[in-house]
Amino acid sequence: MTAPESQNSHSSHSSASSDSSRSSASSDPGAEDRSARTAVTVFPVLILAAFAVALLVPTQLSPLSAGTNYALGIIMFGMGLTLRARDFAEILRRPFQVLLGVVAQFLIMPLLAVLLVHVFSLEPMVALGVILVGCCPGGTASNVMTYLARGDVALSVTITACSTLLAPFLTPLLLELYAHKTVDIAVGAMMLSIVDMVLLPIVGGIIINRLFDRHLQVLRDALPLISVVCIVLILASVVALSKGAIAKSGMIIFGVVILHNLLGYLLGLLAARVAGLNRAQCRAIMIEVGMQNSALGATLGTKYFSPEAALPSAIFSVWHNISGALVANICTWWDKRHGK
Repeated sequence: MTAPESQNSHSSHSSASSDSSRSSASSDPGAEDRSARTAVTVFPVLILAAFAVALLVPTQLSPLSAGTNYALGIIMFGMGLTLRARDFAEILRRPFQVLLGVVAQFLIMPLLAVLLVHVFSLEPMVALGVILVGCCPGGTASNVMTYLARGDVALSVTITACSTLLAPFLTPLLLELYAHKTVDIAVGAMMLSIVDMVLLPIVGGIIINRLFDRHLQVLRDALPLISVVCIVLILASVVALSKGAIAKSGMIIFGVVILHNLLGYLLGLLAARVAGLNRAQCRAIMIEVGMQNSALGATLGTKYFSPEAALPSAIFSVWHNISGALVANICTWWDKRHGK
């Protein structure tokens, strides 16, 4: 779900705070690689376990929904703690690639969502949830997946940061554009909520990082675990509240989410290749487009609509961490096969 995206290890800001992957230079690249691969293996297992437990004991876990706003804020604060000036300097150094990634993110995924909900004739609240996750910014786990795929990690981090900082404005407006016929969208209130849950914690993290950088290593080391706990909390609460919807149409929702994610990878890669980007940049944008900040989608769905509207984001959280690892492995296999 989501600030799985320079800490000591590339796994730090991944699924849980995968930003640790942003720094490709390290005194022990092999150790970083093992750490990152461990993270992307363990995190999906924990997510699947939380999903299963929530289905088994939904009554006990549904009260967790009261804390999802705070959990998302903690994840975003952790993301802010990992951002540095050089991440934003990439905007000036190569504006075209960054702009392409952000535009592709907010153009491809919402349009794919609209197409899929019509093709599969989803129920209104579930359809709204698919469009909602499509309108969210890139998932922070994309950074560690890009690292494992031997993509351009600096570009990935910058696109993730830019799309996340634009989310308070673009996510509600895009949702209003594509889903206003399904339900009334409280655009202004949603903007303020995203500012409160996403923008302010990120800015706070950046400021704290700037002021106390040398004294934050212990906290940075703990970020992966903290973020995992927060993401599991959000996921478990959504699944617990949506058990009925999962029993009724869980398979079709899973199918739509998988298609949404995989088509996002494909069209993101196509957009980057058409734009003439190199292999590493293409991989970064492919993964950025395909992976969403599903924690934000789940939180907004629960807060403004219904558990059913949050369910696609919860399922996206489970699936995109699995598919991201698979895509990274395919990329490394391709490189080895072709001697890259």
